[in-house]
Amino acid sequence: MDNEKKQEDKLNIEAMMITYKELAIPGIPHQQLAYLEGTWTTRTRSYMEPDKPPMETTGTCVQKMLLGGRYLQQVYTGDMMGDPFSGINIIGYDNHTGKYVSTWIDTMSTGIYYFEGTMAADGWTITQECSYDDPVRGPMTWRSVTRFVDGDTMEVGMYLRPQGGEEEKAMEMTVTRVQ
Repeated sequence: MDNEKKQEDKLNIEAMMITYKELAIPGIPHQQLAYLEGTWTTRTRSYMEPDKPPMETTGTCVQKMLLGGRYLQQVYTGDMMGDPFSGINIIGYDNHTGKYVSTWIDTMSTGIYYFEGTMAADGWTITQECSYDDPVRGPMTWRSVTRFVDGDTMEVGMYLRPQGGEEEKAMEMTVTRVQ
């Protein structure tokens, strides 16, 4: 009986490892993310106060694939409200859940923001959401919408929704590949 249990456990572990290995293989979504590698310029409009025009800034975004083509690292630099700004996004496609997942960190916070979402049926727009506790406004949901205009242009919109409140546009950014 003891040998049967050991053999069964070995088969289960082998089956588990096959599943893990299959799910770790980069696929078409990862190839699409890899297409974004390179240096890009950014033009950002931040909506800081209602009824006032957005603050406009420019910057750069350097994108490269990590860990054998599984994740795209995006390093943004520019300025925000007159101060230097840097942010890093790591985005990937989770073969197991069928969702795009990303983490965001930047110089305006010590938090790590986790986003999750899907690609639209048209294959041109990724929409993700993140729940977090804003230190000033309390619990909120961020919605990030990345639309691929063409092979060299992306439009990114960030929207926030305070708990029990209406969604507000926080930021829109045009990201253009450096030729």
